[in-house]
Amino acid sequence: MTDSDPAHDTDDAGLEPTPDEMSLDELRSEIREIDSELVRLIARRTYVADSIARVKDAEGLPTVDETQEQRVMDRAGENADRFDVDSNLVKAIFRLLIELNKVEQRERR
Repeated sequence: MTDSDPAHDTDDAGLEPTPDEMSLDELRSEIREIDSELVRLIARRTYVADSIARVKDAEGLPTVDETQEQRVMDRAGENADRFDVDSNLVKAIFRLLIELNKVEQRERR
């Protein structure tokens, strides 16, 4: 494998074109696929967060767990560094996801 974009998967034979070798339409198509995958992952994360909310409710636990939220933020920053993505951007996205989950949890109680 060459020193290409670490977020771009290629097979061992290198048959898949790198982003630098793709046309504008191909690049936009790849963005559409990535966007779809992001939404799928957000839906999956939301489903798991809803399950956590039900467990918290059943066990009489508070909606907010600042220690866990900090763990999530730390992990987000570490993953951003690992993939060479702006840590502030990634943390902002995760803050938004956490806040949306907390709102949904509060509304269900």
